[in-house]
Amino acid sequence: MERFIENSMYASRWLLAPLYFGLSIAVLLLGVKFFQEAFHTLPLVFSMKEADLVLVVLSLVDIALVGGLLVMVMLSGYENFVSKIDIDDGKEKLAWLGKLDSGSLKQKVAASIVAISSIHLLKAFMNAPQIPDNKLMWYVIIHSTFVLSALGMAYVDRMNKH
Repeated sequence: MERFIENSMYASRWLLAPLYFGLSIAVLLLGVKFFQEAFHTLPLVFSMKEADLVLVVLSLVDIALVGGLLVMVMLSGYENFVSKIDIDDGKEKLAWLGKLDSGSLKQKVAASIVAISSIHLLKAFMNAPQIPDNKLMWYVIIHSTFVLSALGMAYVDRMNKH
């Protein structure tokens, strides 16, 4: 009985595989949104104010960062929790693939969230005259919380390694 339960629990890791595949669909959707925004901006580029163009570019950078975060979580999560990804020797392999354990993945996710939050905060500051002060204050508080959380997680991980 114990062996059956253990084997069933171990096999249940495959229930995560569709979730990781779903993240690849999310990357595709982000790509569609990225190019929709780029093509929408292209005809307006000569009539836009510089600050507006910078806001669009920051939005594109934000989408790219989220896409990278999704790829990192998708591939390393699959490899850590489901199955090793076998890539033929002649094919290109990402340098970090197989090297991110769950602890370092958490740190990279936290750092990505801080970077994404930084871009949102920068966009808010560039548009500061149109945003109420109390809302800007909350943006800074939330961003600071992300930064402190990432630092705390890195500190705890470093303590666990020693």
